[in-house]
Amino acid sequence: MTTYYTSEHEWISVDGDVGTVGITKFAAEKLGDVVFVELPDVGKSVKKEADMAVVESVKAASDVYAPVTGEVTAANAAIVDEPAKVNEDPEGGGWFVKIKLADMGQLTGLMDKAAYEAFCASQ
Repeated sequence: MTTYYTSEHEWISVDGDVGTVGITKFAAEKLGDVVFVELPDVGKSVKKEADMAVVESVKAASDVYAPVTGEVTAANAAIVDEPAKVNEDPEGGGWFVKIKLADMGQLTGLMDKAAYEAFCASQ
């Protein structure tokens, strides 16, 4: 599995033509304690760089953007029931959705881990 990152602090871990998407540890730390998550329905089409979910913390509400275009094949109900899971394991069990990628070529515009870490250091 290969993981890619966006400048909006989402990650996507790709296995075949399905990507698991969430927010990065950097984003979760900046948000503070997550208290609410709204996810798209399974079957919904999402468009690269368009908002697809909402995460609210004690500090602010933020949109979560789709890193690729595709169809939502799964949504993580566990983080809706227990939003704190996003803070506890943002790049693991705190994932948001799984997306069947419409165009694998869209991954080429995303950052790898080293590039993302450099990006965060410059923030």
